[in-house]
Amino acid sequence: MPNIKSAKKRVKVISTKTLQNKMFKSNLKTTVKKFYAAVESGNKDEAKAAYTVAVKRIDQAAARNIIHKNSAAHKKSQFTKLLNAMA
Repeated sequence: MPNIKSAKKRVKVISTKTLQNKMFKSNLKTTVKKFYAAVESGNKDEAKAAYTVAVKRIDQAAARNIIHKNSAAHKKSQFTKLLNAMA
């Protein structure tokens, strides 16, 4: 355990940020699963709506450095290909 006041604060701040990142990453995974489920069901309208939400969440995660920007671009490309293949 840290003894210095600033070090104690950093521990507290890091734990808060870690929790926020976990919550956001969990939400991201859920939206991605919903998109895949919509694609599997074959419902084009539902898949398009889920695609929009998933891409937005991926962009937000990349902006927050929760996932790498190239990883985000790769995922968005995969999603776009899946959505276009449904046509």
